[in-house]
Amino acid sequence: MSHTEGQSMKEHEGEFVTVATFPEPMEASVARSALEAAGIEVYLRGETANSMVPVAFAAELQVRTEDEAAAREVLQSAEDYEEPAEDAGKTEA
Repeated sequence: MSHTEGQSMKEHEGEFVTVATFPEPMEASVARSALEAAGIEVYLRGETANSMVPVAFAAELQVRTEDEAAAREVLQSAEDYEEPAEDAGKTEA
C-alpha cells in the first residue's frame, strides 16, 4: 500500500524511515513499485513538489521502521540488476 502526500504526516511520525532519495520522479516511482511488489508499505514524501519543479526537490522514499532492512535489500537488488546486453548469448559466425 502506498501513501500520498495528502495524508497527514502525523499518521506516520515515528513510524517511517527514509531509505532512499530521488531527484527524478520516475526513479522514485520505479523504486516505490519494486517495494510495493515485495509487499512493503511505502510513503513517497515530496512526490508532488518534485513534479512541479524538477530537480529542485528530492523525493524521499519512506518505509516502516520494521521494514527498513527488507526495503534496503529490495532496492539494492534492483540497483544491482543489469539488463542483458542486446548481443548477449549471440555467437559470432
